[in-house]
Amino acid sequence: MDHEQDFIKKLTNPTTKELAFKELLNLYKERLYWHIRHIVKSHDDADDVLQNTFIKVHKNIHKFKGDSKLYSWMYRIATNESLTHLNKNAKRANFSSEEHQQQAITNLKADVYFEGDDIQLKLQQAIATLPEKQQLVFNMRYFEEIKYKDMSEILETSEGSLKASYHIAVKKIEAHLTQD
Repeated sequence: MDHEQDFIKKLTNPTTKELAFKELLNLYKERLYWHIRHIVKSHDDADDVLQNTFIKVHKNIHKFKGDSKLYSWMYRIATNESLTHLNKNAKRANFSSEEHQQQAITNLKADVYFEGDDIQLKLQQAIATLPEKQQLVFNMRYFEEIKYKDMSEILETSEGSLKASYHIAVKKIEAHLTQD
């Protein structure tokens, strides 16, 4: 924790901010990219949202209170940016969020950056049928292996609620995958 406090001081100090921010980028850009990618599905959208996330982190690092871990705070920003991005795109296309999610899954097969097979595509289709919160919890737990304690900080929800959401999501996904 002391290391993180020192790092935050570097991020907020005008003379060390840029160098510390480059280090922050190197530490978290890949993890945040995949977190965002699981939400927005598209590589190009994930890149855009990642950039917006780091811009917000850069602009607002001085507002970080230290109530949570730095990465939890950044994940919360990335999550909110991802959801905002999805909602804007859905509104722009005159779709509901669910229709937009289905469209993203359909486009996933044509995405040159998607390396999954048919099973992975079916899993993504099953995940897209879940409510937003269950999607987030499932993706964070299943793909990113984020602990419930950390997820609780990121999503500002109790660990018990997150465990229940994950359990329900898994059951729904299993049911979806076995109905074919």
